[in-house]
Amino acid sequence: MDKLEKYRKSIKKVLTEYHEWVSGASNLSRESCLIFDEVHDQYMWLFMGWEGKKKIRNIHVHIRIKNNKIYIEEDWTEEGIANELLREGVPKEDIVLAFYDPETRKYTDFAIA
Repeated sequence: MDKLEKYRKSIKKVLTEYHEWVSGASNLSRESCLIFDEVHDQYMWLFMGWEGKKKIRNIHVHIRIKNNKIYIEEDWTEEGIANELLREGVPKEDIVLAFYDPETRKYTDFAIA
């Protein structure tokens, strides 16, 4: 399996596990949704629902693959998606914590870009 296909599979596995875990909760007031776009390599886990007459959409995780690296654009998980991807065998030098600005990224253990 080539690197790109391995990364796609790992991202989908991790996000699906979160989705299934949360979807089993009986007190869930919003719907958990997954979006996988392999054509553009964009992956999202979000919640949708209503508060009164207001539509609510909360992105919990947004990941994209760019230049053969995994860019974590948004991550509101407790464990951290980067840690989950490391457990899947993705090397640190291929994970970019893109929710940090480029200057701050150089102080992390992960790729800058």
